[in-house]
Amino acid sequence: MSEPTDASQDAGHSMPLRKALRRPGLLYSALLFVVAVVALGFAVAREGLLPPGHGPAMAVFFLVYGLFTISMGYVHPRVGYVSFDRVAQVAAILVLGPVAAAALNGLASLLFPWHRLAKGRPFLDVLTAALHNAGLMTLIILICGLLYQKIGGAVPLLELQWRDVGLLLVLMLSMQALNELGMAMLIAIEERRLVNEFSAFAFIVESGAGLGGILVAKAINLMELPVVALLLLVLSLGMLTLTELARIRTRLEAIVEERTRRLTKKSLELELMATRDPLTGLHNRRYADAYLDERVAEYERYRRDFAVALVDLDHFKRINDEHSHEAGDEVLTAVASILAERCRSTDMVARYGGEEFLVCFPGASLAAAREACEKIRLAVEDNRWGTLAQGVGVTLSAGIAVMRPDLDRRSLLGAADRALYEAKSAGRNRIITADALALTGAPAQR
Repeated sequence: MSEPTDASQDAGHSMPLRKALRRPGLLYSALLFVVAVVALGFAVAREGLLPPGHGPAMAVFFLVYGLFTISMGYVHPRVGYVSFDRVAQVAAILVLGPVAAAALNGLASLLFPWHRLAKGRPFLDVLTAALHNAGLMTLIILICGLLYQKIGGAVPLLELQWRDVGLLLVLMLSMQALNELGMAMLIAIEERRLVNEFSAFAFIVESGAGLGGILVAKAINLMELPVVALLLLVLSLGMLTLTELARIRTRLEAIVEERTRRLTKKSLELELMATRDPLTGLHNRRYADAYLDERVAEYERYRRDFAVALVDLDHFKRINDEHSHEAGDEVLTAVASILAERCRSTDMVARYGGEEFLVCFPGASLAAAREACEKIRLAVEDNRWGTLAQGVGVTLSAGIAVMRPDLDRRSLLGAADRALYEAKSAGRNRIITADALALTGAPAQR
């Protein structure tokens, strides 16, 4: 059986009724339990609880065995709690019939979750699990067991012919299908997500448990007590072994997932280090060059316009010399923040080297890029730099160029660099755009 693990961390073992009513999973589980009790009541009234020839001792045996097989389970990180309870369920159907099997295994499912209270699980989580598991198991066993009998399945199972194999296969597959459907409904209601996980190991465990239940029923029906005792011992040892292997496997999967998460985090950190400037947090020159190559390729193929601006802080060396390199770093960080705040989310901003920055404006004309840079220039000029060091004033100059058919990345940046040189030569603290007639040639030296 698969069941959800307790995930809620509500404090205490009791909650007000109004909080309980806000839990759709609990309401659904309670409704499912009521439906199961009513259906079981009708079945008992029509057919009786225990078949002739079986007394309370057999009922107690299957109740205890049902609790034991449920306890032989493990928590799968995605599927939930997986156990061998199908052994007791199938065996009870084939020995006592579907009505008694539904009542006894439903009771076992109702009783089992309550030990979780001692482990600190919230009361309402335990109550939800108990009601849901009991209701679902009761209905599964009752419906599938009666279907099995309806199509000619033998109860009690004394012989095993090829026809019986097919009928038993229908019984186990229908029980598995209803179990998966019931769990999917609870998860959809409680967690508001659709289940898309499948564990081959969990499916094999539960299918193998069904086959074990057939063997147990066959041995009990033949009343070969030594064989029954030996078979139960072998099955119990097998369940213990598989449970331990499953738990080891789950722990290994958790370790692998944790290491994968750490490696992914480390890879992201390394990628960030490779593409970001450590001081300002902006993209670095390596990233900017690769980004511009992509924009140039897009322009050549789709003619998607873009403009670039080379931005340089005026007299930055004077700030380092007169106020310390620490003040210079604070200025660079502050300018980077202004650039990031004033640019669009689609723009690319990078520290291109020293006190020089590069901004790429995808889809922008020369005029639009100039307007954006002018706003940045004014924001830098008007910033309260005196809070960093007395007498500090910061301005910037920028050269802008727009992409043209006869340019590549180097010549585009060369045009912007020449415009920046003109801005510096003209007195600094200004924006100059590259002239359309001067878009080729070697970059000027500043």
